[in-house]
Amino acid sequence: MRYWKFFALAALIAAMLSIPRSSPAQVSINIGAEPACPYGYYDFAPYACAPYGYYGPEWFGGGVFIGAGPWFHGPGEFRGHVDNRFDPHHGYAGPHPSRGDKPFNHFHGNEMRDGRGHAGGGGHR
Repeated sequence: MRYWKFFALAALIAAMLSIPRSSPAQVSINIGAEPACPYGYYDFAPYACAPYGYYGPEWFGGGVFIGAGPWFHGPGEFRGHVDNRFDPHHGYAGPHPSRGDKPFNHFHGNEMRDGRGHAGGGGHR
């Protein structure tokens, strides 16, 4: 009888160790590379290239677009001017830039954005 207790205990331990354990969930998000746009890209999906005049000068550093959306490179408290008349959410359906277009040097903004899709008031600049 004594041996049966050891055998039962060993069988119980083997059974407990053979039960599959759940593995931790794994989530992977791949948003890809930021688009190569001469005047920057919209801060909402699908992050299409924004047209000439949409972003103000504070969105550029040394002629390079700081960013918007998931690739945003600015500080958390950043707010910059945009001209929302060039926003497709406001009905814009005009021309968009082509590869190699040169950046602009004049701007008239009417809204403030933080680069993460949040808009606020603004003024002309």
